[in-house]
Amino acid sequence: MFDIKPISQAAVPAALQKAERYRLINNPWAAESICLDILEVEPDNQQALVALLLAVTDQFRDQLADGIERARKVLPRIRDEYKRAYYSGMIAERRGKAQLDHGGPGSGAIAYEWLREAMSWYEKAEAVRPTGNDEAILRWNTCVRLLQRHPELRPKPEERVEAILGE
Repeated sequence: MFDIKPISQAAVPAALQKAERYRLINNPWAAESICLDILEVEPDNQQALVALLLAVTDQFRDQLADGIERARKVLPRIRDEYKRAYYSGMIAERRGKAQLDHGGPGSGAIAYEWLREAMSWYEKAEAVRPTGNDEAILRWNTCVRLLQRHPELRPKPEERVEAILGE
């Protein structure tokens, strides 16, 4: 088998730019690979961690279950409390949108739950956001508008369990 070749630390800034470009041209797998290369030489590079998380969530349409786990593994490595909450919201929001796109039985309720989880994370991020940073509010509003435009997105009806009376 082949071995991964390490990049030099001097190449990290250019590699970060390249990862962003790959995300922009809708090649998140390549962006993810570049971020992993960066993190091999700079394990705590916060910009690379965020880019990695976003590249993984860009792939949710193709890899729902595996992608969630991989994205959530990145979160503890993000040092900033605001960013951890914000990107937790992004993971849930993108998971909800992917579920909506996939469709199928029960997908409306599943997508709704993911979007509500995202909104909860955005509220947490909003509470600790830096002054002048309204990104979490913008994402919250996006979720609200998505729910408004898709009436099929609603909570799963509660199942009624009736007690069976003994004789």
